Amino acid sequence: MATIGQIIFYSMVTLIVLLAALIVLILSLAFSKSTSKVMSSNTKPVANLGEDQILSCYIPADITQNSLGEMFVSWEKTDLGLVFRYQNGAPALDDQAVVFKGRVQVFPDAVVAGNASLLLRSVRNSDKGEYTCSIRSSVGQGKVHIQLRTAVFSAPTLKFSNNILTSEASRWSPKPEVTWLNQTGNFQNASTSFTELPSGAYSVLSTLRSAQVSETYSCRIETSLVVALTEATITGTGVLRRTIFTFSVASTLPVSFYLNLVIGFLCMFYVV
Repeated sequence: MATIGQIIFYSMVTLIVLLAALIVLILSLAFSKSTSKVMSSNTKPVANLGEDQILSCYIPADITQNSLGEMFVSWEKTDLGLVFRYQNGAPALDDQAVVFKGRVQVFPDAVVAGNASLLLRSVRNSDKGEYTCSIRSSVGQGKVHIQLRTAVFSAPTLKFSNNILTSEASRWSPKPEVTWLNQTGNFQNASTSFTELPSGAYSVLSTLRSAQVSETYSCRIETSLVVALTEATITGTGVLRRTIFTFSVASTLPVSFYLNLVIGFLCMFYVV
């Protein structure tokens, strides 16, 4: 008959084995995308409604140095099915979802070189969601998942007159926040108004008073997905400006967090 000590020992061994298997599973899931033969330069793009968007999908350059042979490319959307298919050197669209007809394409010259990126024209709000790009060739096969997000944004125009600097953006959605900074990084008091458009987006008009010639100001227009940062330098004849757009990336916990968590549990039980 097993003693209490033996029961505890064998229980700990079983627990260690199970936790080790869990670690292997976590690592394999976490690195499955990075070891795929298909990649994307942006798996969480933000598309501007009404404009065209490229969804990136390609075979890495170290693989394309070899002959790819006949390329098969398939784009699918989780809730709608086939978006675009390319095989035998031509589109094969018999079962293509109706909403994408005439709105999507790949580039044959790029496909033969391993680039299966998809052009999506005139993005609609209903286009957001998960897309899967699959590629098969003589060097192997793989797929990558892309989460398309949509927003409405535009670069502002700036004008200066009588020590008043105005920033006007034609369309944003959802309603953004607007802040101003001077060249030393201090917040500036400004007045901002919004006008709702028939489309549901907003036009933005923000006014900064007591602006000075030869000074540089920053106007920041932002939503949860998009930030437009415009640097404006006031000259004697007008405003020199530059706008940079940045887009949010959904945060993901690193594998090391999960690994440390599991190891922590392992050590806790082992000490007991």
